[in-house]
Amino acid sequence: MEVFVRNLSDQSTEKQINNFFNGVLEKLDIKTFHLKKLKGKGCAIITIHDSVKAQYFLNLHGQTGPGREEAKSVKQKLYHSGRQVICSRSNKAPDEYLLLHLKKEESDRYIASQKLRPKLVPPRVQEAKSTSSDHRSWSVTDLKCGQWAYEGKTLVFAACLQEAIQGRIIFAQRAIRINLRLRFPDSPKYQLDIPYSTIHSFTLGSRNNPSITLSLNEAPKCYEETPPTDPLLGALQALAIQAPKTLQFKRKRISAINKTHELVAGTCLCYRFLLSNPKDIAGLQALKRFPMIPDSIQWSASTSRNSALSSQFDALNSALSGYHNDDLPYALKFQLQKLAQNGCLNPATVLGLIPVVARHLRNRNPDIVAQSVRNLVSQVPYAGPETDSSDLSIEALNEFLLRSQDAIAQEEAYSTKLANQYDHIADIHKATVTPSGVYLFGPEPEMKNRVLRKYTAFPDYFLSVSFLDEDGEQLRLDRWTSGEAIYHNRFTGILDKGINIAGRQYQHVIKDLGDFSEIRSPAKCAARIGQTFSQTLSSVTIPPEAFNRMPDVERNGRTFSDGVGTCSSQVLQQIWTKYAQARTLKPTVLQIRFQGAKGVISLDTRLDGAALRLRPSMIKFGGTNVADIEICGAANKPLSMYLNRQLIKIFEDLGVPPEPFLKLQSIAVEKLRMTTLSAINASSFFQRNFIGKEARLPWLIRKLWAIGFSFTDDDFLRNTLELAVLIELREIKHRSRILVDNGVTLYGIMDETGFLNEGEIYCTVHGDGPGHIVTGNVVITRCPALHPGDVQCVTAIDVPEDSPLRALHNVVVFSSHGERDLPSQLSGGDLDGDLYNVIYDIDLYPKQIAHPADYLAPKPIDIGRPVERSDMTDFFVKFMENDNLGLIATLHQIVADQSPIGTFDEKCIELASMHSTAVDFSKTGIPVEFTALPKFPKFRPDFQAPGPRVLIEKEINFEDDPDASPDEEGGELADVASYQPPKLRYYESPKILGMLYREIDEQSFFEEISAQAKKSEPNAAQNLLNDVLWNSVREKTALIQWQHYIEFAKNLKENYEDNLVDTMTQNSNNPRQPISEIEVFAGNILGKNGAQSKRQRETSKTMKEKHERDVEYTVSAITRGDDGQTKEEALERSIACVYVACHTIRDRRTVGKLVSFGWIAAAVCLKEMEKLPGAEVL
Repeated sequence: MEVFVRNLSDQSTEKQINNFFNGVLEKLDIKTFHLKKLKGKGCAIITIHDSVKAQYFLNLHGQTGPGREEAKSVKQKLYHSGRQVICSRSNKAPDEYLLLHLKKEESDRYIASQKLRPKLVPPRVQEAKSTSSDHRSWSVTDLKCGQWAYEGKTLVFAACLQEAIQGRIIFAQRAIRINLRLRFPDSPKYQLDIPYSTIHSFTLGSRNNPSITLSLNEAPKCYEETPPTDPLLGALQALAIQAPKTLQFKRKRISAINKTHELVAGTCLCYRFLLSNPKDIAGLQALKRFPMIPDSIQWSASTSRNSALSSQFDALNSALSGYHNDDLPYALKFQLQKLAQNGCLNPATVLGLIPVVARHLRNRNPDIVAQSVRNLVSQVPYAGPETDSSDLSIEALNEFLLRSQDAIAQEEAYSTKLANQYDHIADIHKATVTPSGVYLFGPEPEMKNRVLRKYTAFPDYFLSVSFLDEDGEQLRLDRWTSGEAIYHNRFTGILDKGINIAGRQYQHVIKDLGDFSEIRSPAKCAARIGQTFSQTLSSVTIPPEAFNRMPDVERNGRTFSDGVGTCSSQVLQQIWTKYAQARTLKPTVLQIRFQGAKGVISLDTRLDGAALRLRPSMIKFGGTNVADIEICGAANKPLSMYLNRQLIKIFEDLGVPPEPFLKLQSIAVEKLRMTTLSAINASSFFQRNFIGKEARLPWLIRKLWAIGFSFTDDDFLRNTLELAVLIELREIKHRSRILVDNGVTLYGIMDETGFLNEGEIYCTVHGDGPGHIVTGNVVITRCPALHPGDVQCVTAIDVPEDSPLRALHNVVVFSSHGERDLPSQLSGGDLDGDLYNVIYDIDLYPKQIAHPADYLAPKPIDIGRPVERSDMTDFFVKFMENDNLGLIATLHQIVADQSPIGTFDEKCIELASMHSTAVDFSKTGIPVEFTALPKFPKFRPDFQAPGPRVLIEKEINFEDDPDASPDEEGGELADVASYQPPKLRYYESPKILGMLYREIDEQSFFEEISAQAKKSEPNAAQNLLNDVLWNSVREKTALIQWQHYIEFAKNLKENYEDNLVDTMTQNSNNPRQPISEIEVFAGNILGKNGAQSKRQRETSKTMKEKHERDVEYTVSAITRGDDGQTKEEALERSIACVYVACHTIRDRRTVGKLVSFGWIAAAVCLKEMEKLPGAEVL
């Protein structure tokens, strides 16, 4: 029910009125309501979900009729700001989705009060409340930004920036907000946001030094409040008159609060604030009552002025630039600059290290010295109250480097060997540009591309650069925040000037990559240049005369052969010989790059000799005549078909009932639930998901079971399984990524024989088992699918035995006949490498089919002249600024859920068109403007809500979400929200996506599988590796002499763990907060609040590849010895490795104790023990 409230003061804020009615309604047991004050009017609307309680409120406080007399007759009058508040029933029906939201909020409130949450992080002990215990904001008068440093043995705060301010520090639900003005006339209002998760240490001073010092893992986000720029617009809003549709920003994202801050914001991650009132220290100490706020320590350190930081950096850069490669190799100079630039050590200390490492170079391999300096990042403690000054002295750093070099020399650092072992791998340095800093990483092994192959001897002359936010994710701004200062000042400046690292200037270039002189579009030019940087697994040289052109198949303005060509058997044989992944099933369909061409080629058995035939639609630019076929991908095996939210919603709108989706999800969840019930299930899960392949983890789990041990008795193995299961469950719940067994994902090509008719496809699938040809009525689609016409039904047929198509496998072949090619009907697809989903599950067959979309391809922006570097810069920045794909897809989901006709709704059709434009933005340069998007609805379906936050410590823990309950805070804490996007409000969606979402309770599920996994025999050991397996190995190999390999094992373990720590650090959003060992071992980074982000999925893939290579190397060293050839005494080496793993456990500073080496060694050891006489009893 809606209640209309009149006679409110114009000066009263919505929050003040809300707080007033909260007290009134709570007395009537009404805890869930929504209040909105009408702009420019002394009126408000209160929506109450429970109509019975709403009527009871009106019976007590409501006016029953019009007029002043009726107002006087109210039973219990309400007064606010000295006025009688008049309440009456509204003559309008309440918002449907607001009522659904309030219903959900009421339900959530009840569940939170009744349900015992599983595996929660234990709350802190509640202490007796003091008079200031609820106070969470304080006045501050001084801001310092700097670093912890030492004067002799005394810890001091070295301030690089010091400003007198008028401000308040506010401890909100998830972050600290500092609102401040500098003490000069007309100073803008600034905000610093510091999430609690980024705080490394929280130090309080004393009454004599009433300070708050925050040591951070990443720079805070800085904002400047922007007053309204258009007085007329403000006047219109005051009169509640509809203003023109334009964005009026409340604030803008900035790099720093002033020029001095800008110089140090990226490297000085310690902030100190001086309290106005020394007595407030007691109130800050009481913050320990709040579990989301980090614990503070008491430490009073004096402040020293360090205005020379920029000059120290200048001195360091000058010193590094002055050394030639003969004196100091660039790889080493990069690592030294990284120490200072990433804030690990101050530049003066790094300057002092230069002569130290220069001396080391006289006796050591440069690669070993560079690796030892690199190891400092993850092994040396950060300055601060918990670190002694002696730990960071030049003498201590020298000792660490020498020890590290000894270990590396015994077993050369694997990362420097990797590029030599694999032809398609190069070690590449990396940099991340954020609003506040430039951070250095690597070098990391990356797949080569055409450019790196051309300059294969000079990989350190290339720098891979990412432009991200401080948290390592893509920069995202809400509707009220301008990003112009970051995009057009900060990022543009970096792109224009380049990045200087140790005297080497990196800039993006166009020269020598091809002939782009005829291209007049910056977007198209960028796409073509990007083509040369496509990562390719290998390249095969063919005779120049083998390459020929053939015409495209075109009709009605459509290109049926867009992006696809053919090759002969002889060329394919050449590729199979060189292409490593062709050693099993020989692929007959390949995604390639060749000179200025890109696309897919397929085998045509009718071609003789060496033949490569490409079409004009494949050739994008000229200027290069190297006859190398570069392999980007191949149809080695069929890919699984997974549903997603967009597809499921379209299927629902096309008449597919909920039951098939609920059934498929139930099957997927049940498979996950069964995973922890037995070793066989766990082993199959690991094998199916390619987890621990090189470590032989699936085999190890089965072997342990066969010899009478349970992997669930080991915390590490059990946690690895639970993490992998949880990640997959979250993909199902938060992305609806549901496996369809009767479906497949394949490359698409055109029928070169002309046999297929319009509406027919040929689909051939060859996996691990016997191959088969799909026939009958099937559904075909392609992701992303937002338009209802992106799902079509066709007939899959077989072809004659003598057809050239019979030589193909793992591909879907489209007809070359008809009015319009089928790929273009499926989300605007083509044949240059797009993947298509073929579904032959009868339960998912739609009741109706929609006409496909037909978007006119926009012409790329033409600047009328050859593209220059500045044009490329402008395009890159524009691309970052207008990357709205995710936003459009999210809005599409909301509108489709709330519309009775779903994806057929006009707004959804419009959004699908915008999505198509946004997808093509990288090729056309035509963006979807933020202001062009339909307004976001006030309420969102529950399936878009984030999941509970998960932390990985010694075990996997679900953390209480401070935002899970309704926000009941007032005062200044509410002011934080006024500069943030409004708190998202959700309702229970009655559609299929809501049903699927609510079917999974991830916390309850995780509690259940954890309980299953921990069920073990009453006498089960606590440490399976140390206490059980080692004793068993020692007993069964008592007569074998292995002790002479202990030093070998120590060095190998040290080498493996150094690489592991490096992987944990490099793949974290922040190097000061490494990801966990089990995330690396499982090959997946956990999405902390639901499914993984796109960046986390991409990072997980490269992380997994690197770690698998590290493990492969480690296993090879155990089985084949130092030289890679000595298979004898593999058992002896493996026993020594297991012994060292059990008895030489090192507690590393940033990551604690690592244990995975022991299980890698154990798998090798058990495998080698099978070769012993009487192995059947093992």
